[in-house]
Amino acid sequence: MEMPPEFKKPKTTLGDWIISVIIKRLPLIGFIMLIVWAVDSNTDPDKANWAKAELIVKLVIFAAVMIVIAIIGFGVFTNFADEIDWSEFD
Repeated sequence: MEMPPEFKKPKTTLGDWIISVIIKRLPLIGFIMLIVWAVDSNTDPDKANWAKAELIVKLVIFAAVMIVIAIIGFGVFTNFADEIDWSEFD
């Protein structure tokens, strides 16, 4: 049984994908649009899945960068803490 034409959504064209990738690369607008495409029910399912995957990858990269920054920051702090004569503060 085939779906009626009014329920069929047109597939995302190559031009739409190119525009989507360009919009995604804009710093703040791209992140907001990824969220919109991921949760909007009118978005093509392929595009929604792509947006969800992009958001997950961005979250994983953000978490990894935060961990690396914390490790480096802790190392720098401990390096400076070793050079301070703490007896001066008593």
